[in-house]
Amino acid sequence: MKQSVTGSAFVAAFLATFLLAASGGALAQASGIKRTVVTKQDVAAAGQEAVVARVELEPGAVAGRHTHPGDEISYVLEGEGEVLIDGEDPRRVKAGEAFVIPAGKIHDARNVGGTVMKLVGVYVVEKGKPLATPAK
Repeated sequence: MKQSVTGSAFVAAFLATFLLAASGGALAQASGIKRTVVTKQDVAAAGQEAVVARVELEPGAVAGRHTHPGDEISYVLEGEGEVLIDGEDPRRVKAGEAFVIPAGKIHDARNVGGTVMKLVGVYVVEKGKPLATPAK
């Protein structure tokens, strides 16, 4: 059964979908994906930080299967795509919708539309760990 994502759980981005070096703002870029860290800051929870990133996926681009050491909360600004979480049906997302992906869940995202998909990903993750780790 397909789930509606409007007002319910994603990624990150989805996407995110995001390979951030543990030490700073360098992002590994997959073909067709542009990721930009907007800000990175400590949060109230000990040992955690928030990372906010803007992500753009070209039509047909795929983020690649990965996990995060914390939750991903993403909001789609423009375009449409699919969030693919292992063990769940694909979730179609479009502009104006959001999703949450729990920490450690293997997931992927792809742009299934004909225009650039733009989103904002917010990650609340453990400090000192890579933002994303490719899944095996």
